[in-house]
Amino acid sequence: MVAEGLSEKASRGGALRARVVVRPAPESRLRRAMSMASGIVVGRPARPSAAGGSLGLLTTGARPAWYKPGQLYPPATSVMVPTGSPSPAPESILVSAVMPCLNEARTLADCIHKAQQCFARLGVAAEVVVADNGSTDGSIEIAQACGARVVHVPIRGYGAALSAGVLAAQGRYVIMGDSDDSYDWSQVDGFIQALEGGSDLVMGNRFKGGIEPGAMPPLHRYLGNPVLSTISRIAFRIPIGDFHCGMRGFSVEAFRRMGLTSTGMEFATEMVAAAAQLGLWVSEIPIKLYPDRRGRPPHLRSFHDGWRHLRFILSHSPDHLFVWPGLSMLLVGMLLMCALAVGPVQVGRIYLGIHFMVLGAMLAMLGTNIVSMGILAKMILGMGPPDRSKWLRRLLERPRILEWLLVMGGMLALLGLALDAGILWRWATSHGQPMDDTIHLSIFASTVVVLGCSVAFFAFLVFLARARLKPS
Repeated sequence: MVAEGLSEKASRGGALRARVVVRPAPESRLRRAMSMASGIVVGRPARPSAAGGSLGLLTTGARPAWYKPGQLYPPATSVMVPTGSPSPAPESILVSAVMPCLNEARTLADCIHKAQQCFARLGVAAEVVVADNGSTDGSIEIAQACGARVVHVPIRGYGAALSAGVLAAQGRYVIMGDSDDSYDWSQVDGFIQALEGGSDLVMGNRFKGGIEPGAMPPLHRYLGNPVLSTISRIAFRIPIGDFHCGMRGFSVEAFRRMGLTSTGMEFATEMVAAAAQLGLWVSEIPIKLYPDRRGRPPHLRSFHDGWRHLRFILSHSPDHLFVWPGLSMLLVGMLLMCALAVGPVQVGRIYLGIHFMVLGAMLAMLGTNIVSMGILAKMILGMGPPDRSKWLRRLLERPRILEWLLVMGGMLALLGLALDAGILWRWATSHGQPMDDTIHLSIFASTVVVLGCSVAFFAFLVFLARARLKPS
C-alpha cells in the first residue's frame, strides 16, 4: 500500500461523508507517467559559469488560464532562473516542488538538491519552485545557483508564499514542503504515486511515519496538533490523522477548485477543509519528521498560530458553531415555554416557576438568532457536497423562500399578538385588577411575537444573500 488511513465511510443514507480513499496506485500507470519525461531528466544542474551563462530575469507577464481575479495573492511578477541551466519544457513538466522560503540559507540548497535527485531517480520531468517571502540572507542566490525558479512574494505569510508558488508552478501536480530540511525531499515517491493513482490531495502523516527526537516541541506533539486535528476531524467530517503536516501533494486543478485565501499558517487547515467541502479524493501517506537545521527559532508562533487555526476551524464549521447549538437551545426553550405557558409546574419535589419560564424564553430567542446566523454562514461558505445539510439545501432552494418564511414568521407573530390581545382584554374588563396568573402566558406570547418578527426579517436577509451569492 502506498498510503495508510481510513477507507471510505458512508452515512446512514448511503451518501459518502468524506471521500478519503487510500489505495495503491497502479504501477503501470505510474510507469506511463514517468515516461512522460521523454528523456528529459531534472537532476542537479551544473552551476552557471561565466562561459556558460549568467543569472537572467524571466518576466512572467501572462497569468495562468485558471487564475481568478480578486485573489488575495497576486501572481508572481518575476521569476529568476539560471539561463545556463537546462530545464524541461513547461508542457512536459509533471511535478512542481514548491518550497516557501524566508531566510533558509543554511538548508535550502540541500532541500533543492534532494528533490532534484529524487525526480532524476524516478525519471520524472519536474521543477523546483522557491517562493521567497523576502529573504535577506542569500537564500535567493542559493536557489538560483541550484537551478530552482524563484518566485518573489511581497505579501508576508506562509499561505501567501505557497499560493504564489503554486500559481507560478508549471507542473500538473504540486508537492509542497518546508525548506528547513525537516522533511526528506528525496523520498517523495509516495506522493507522486498516490496522485497518479487518482488522489486529489495527498497528506503526509508525521505521527504514522515517525517523529525524530527534537523534531517537534512536546507542546505541539502531545497537545496542539492532536487537539486541533481532532476538532478538525469533527468539524469537517474527514478522517485525516495529521491536519497540519507541512508536506503534502495535490493536483493543480484541485488547488484551483479549492479557492484558498488564507495568508498565514491556517492555510494548511483551509486546504483540507476545502477538500472535504468539495468532496475531493483525499489520502494519506506516512512520512518522517526530522529536526530542522535552520539554526534559529522557527517562524511558527505556538499560541498565536494555534488560535488562528482554531479560529478558522470554528468559523468554517457553521453546523457545529451555529446550527446544532442554536437548534438545541431553540428546542429546549420552546419545550420549557410550552410546559409553563399556563403557570408553574410541580414535578415531584421540583418546582418549575417563573424563573424557568424566563430561561425558556431566553433560550428560544437566542437559539433562533444563532440558527439564523448559521444559515447565513453556510450560504456565505457554500453548502458543500450534496450529501450534507440536505434539509437546509432543500429549504433554501425553494423558489418562494422569502414568501414562505414571511408567512411562517407572520403566523407566529399573529399568534403572540392574539394571546397578548386576550390578556389585554381581560385586564380591561377587570378594571385594571392584578393578573398574576397571566404572567407565564404573557411571557410566552411576547416571546412568540419576537420569534415571528425575527423569522420575517431574516427572510429578507436570506433572499438578499441568495441573490448576491448566486454563482455568475
